[in-house]
This record gives sequence, C-alpha cells and structure tokens, in this order.
Amino acid sequence: MQKKNEAICSQKENFAQWYTDVCKKAELMDYSSLKGFIIYRPYGYAIWENIKNYADQKFKETGHQNVYMPMLIPSSLLQKEKDHVEGFAPECAVVTKGGEEKLEDPLVIRPTSETLFCEHYSKIVNSYRDLPKLYNQWCSVVRWEKTTRPFLRGSEFLWQEGHTIHETEKEAREETLKMLSIYVDIAKNVLALPVVTGRKSEKEKFSGAEETYTLEALMPDGKVLQSGTSHYFGQGFAKAFDVKFLDRDNHWQYVYQTSWGISTRLIGAVIMVHGDDNGLVLPPNVAPIQTILIPIKQEEDTIKEKVMEIQKNLQEKGIRTKIDFSLKSPGWKFSEAEMRGIPLRIELGPKDLEKGTCVLVKRNDHQKLEIKIEEIPSKVEEILKQMQEEMYEKAKQKLEERMVTVDTIEDLSKELDKGGFIEAPWCGDLACEMKVKEQYQATTRCITEHSFENKKCVCCGKDAT
Repeated sequence: MQKKNEAICSQKENFAQWYTDVCKKAELMDYSSLKGFIIYRPYGYAIWENIKNYADQKFKETGHQNVYMPMLIPSSLLQKEKDHVEGFAPECAVVTKGGEEKLEDPLVIRPTSETLFCEHYSKIVNSYRDLPKLYNQWCSVVRWEKTTRPFLRGSEFLWQEGHTIHETEKEAREETLKMLSIYVDIAKNVLALPVVTGRKSEKEKFSGAEETYTLEALMPDGKVLQSGTSHYFGQGFAKAFDVKFLDRDNHWQYVYQTSWGISTRLIGAVIMVHGDDNGLVLPPNVAPIQTILIPIKQEEDTIKEKVMEIQKNLQEKGIRTKIDFSLKSPGWKFSEAEMRGIPLRIELGPKDLEKGTCVLVKRNDHQKLEIKIEEIPSKVEEILKQMQEEMYEKAKQKLEERMVTVDTIEDLSKELDKGGFIEAPWCGDLACEMKVKEQYQATTRCITEHSFENKKCVCCGKDAT
C-alpha cells in the first residue's frame, strides 16, 4: 500500500520513529515533564479500558475478586524476600522523607505487590477453610527505567496483578496455567494478537518464582515483545512471610502461591503488530470507536437527521459509534479516521441518500462496500466480526512466516539477522544460554513442548532437554 499520511514516518524508513509518531499523532499519549511518566490521553486510555473491561470480566468469571493495596511498601517489608528484592532493587524509587521528617524506614513505591499481599494473607488466613484466596488489583507501578518508550517501557505504567494462594501445589499450578490461557484469549479475541507461549528459562524467570510462563508476540521489525506472564511461586514467599494454615489433619502448612499480570504494554503491541503507514489499525473489539459516520454536506438537514438515526440504530446494537460533525473537509476527516485506526468508516452524502445507500470503508484493507441504509446495523455487526478474524489471521500468518527451526549454531547465526522466532534444541545449561546471548545477542524467550529424541544442543552438542 502506498504511503498517504505525511504526518508520520514510514515503517521501512524508521520503525522506531514511526511508532513514536503514531503514539503522538493518533493522540494516544503525551509526554509529561518527567521522563518515563506519560500522560494517557482519552483515546489511549479508552483502549486500555476496553482491555481492562474484558479481562476483568474473565477474572471474575473464574472467581477472582478485585482489591487495592497501598502504593508504598516499607523497605523492611520488601527485604523479607531477598531474591525478589535483588531482582527489583535497581528499578526501585524510594521515598526517604515524609513532610519535614526523614523516614527511619524508607518507603518504596511499589514495583510490584507480592510483599504487600503476603503480609495481608498472613493476617487473614488460619485454616484450609479460608482457601483459596483469589485476588487481583488494577493499579500503576513504578520502575525507574533508564530507557523508556511510550506504553512499551515506562517508569510508571498501568497494569493488573493477580495474587492467589492455595491449599495444594496442584491447585496453584492449575491456576498459573489457567491465567495464562485467559491472557491468550485476551490477546486473540480482543487484540487480534497471535502469541507463542511457554515457560521462561531459569535465568529469565521472575525474581522469587519457581516457574514463569509467558506469552510472546512478534513485532514487524523482527523483535519479540513479552506480552504477559503467569508465575508459580510454590511456597517461597509463603515461608518468607509466614503465610500458613491448619490443614485437614490439623497440621500447620504453608500455602502455595501464584502471581500473574498484563500491562499497558499490550497497547504498544497492538500499535506495532497492526499499524501501517497511515497510522493505527485497531481490531474492532478493542477500538474505542468501532464505526465513524462521516456526513458529506452535513449542513443539509436530511443528511444530519439520517446519520443521527444510523448512529442510534448502531448504538442499540452495542456498536461504539461516533459522528464527525467537525467543520473540516471530508478528505481531512477520512485521513483523521485512518490515523486513529477506526475500524469502519461510513460515508453518507446527498447522492447516497437519493439511492438509499451508503459507502463503508474497512480500515484493515481499505475495501469499499456499498450497502443499503436499512441494512447498516446488521451488516456493520457482521463486517466488524469478520475484520477481527481477518486481522488475527493476517498477524498469525506473519508470525508463522518468521518462525524457523534450526539444529546447528551455524543455522542459528544465519537466521538471527532476519529477526523473528527461532526454535532450537538446548541442553538447558545456563552456560549455553549465556554463550548464545553474548555471542549472538539472542535471548531465550520461552521453552516450548517438543520431542527431543536424538536432538543435540545447538551450543554444546550434549543431549537436548
């Protein structure tokens, strides 16, 4: 497709600049006076709300309840789980003064809330009858990042963090994988985002976790974006914070724990995976405005009345619809709707009205359709559903095209320059993982389930596991 919008850089020219241009020009965010702390503008925040609303419903359907924990964590509390602290220490923002007083126990602005949940659970759980506790919170966290990019890596970002405790290891492990499957559902059915899932390596797993499961999405520049994680903690945190209960035989036991989260990074994934040189291309299920009505010669009463009637009919179908009554030219409105990634554009002018038809334009492939006005509500509903599927399948095809399997380090080296996912047999040793990272700048994204019969590690030649 030929580039039309001169307000943004082309993807091929400079992908990073294109991304920043789209974030700004589509009015998703603005920069604040403090680096890494962005302003979520209404359109960008509305995308997050749609992700949040769908996810929140799924969490509640599976028995989870929302809570809210304090923003500040005493340093002494954070120190109780040493592995966890070591993982986050370089990123922590610390409050050392309250009012005019220097604080004896400095306060850490939460980078994540495991310690707060553990402290709370230790106070409210006594018996197996109190379990499980299935809690989630929606909040922001602060991690003092050196390099920041809107939505993808910020010093402050919005997210949800689920924290659950269970009577048995089996229950906790099932919870860990159940939440991963909910994230895959969100990625596919809301964001039209295909992902690769698997377990993180020991080196890459979350600080303090026994196992971390991840969903990884492929970006057009060949890089991979971690798009959500679900952690099985075992009893590590429970022992550090003394979270225990009387079991069915009246013996004290430590709980088994999980944690899981997604963040506004998903907005960045949607921008990159679906966007083009005209700006955003939003999947209908996450778009704040699914259909925009653009009246031609809007000053004519008959046109104005008809588009308002169409809007009412669409809204009754639950379709998020807006009319652009601004005093700009139709061409400007078309370009603006494209930049903002609105899935479906409906154009209606005097000639259309005479024929009893209107023009629909799909954002994902620019296809134009002429339909009868009375068919709009049912047709629009059908087309939006079709677009969601089309966008997922297109992104899935691109992912599959950039996923290769190699058996030797030489083939691994050749494929790395192309970007994308490379599946390779590995012995599981940290030394081999580090060698590949240092020599080829490749990171282990996740461990997938495969048959490794007769397979040798690409790095050392030992049996692959």
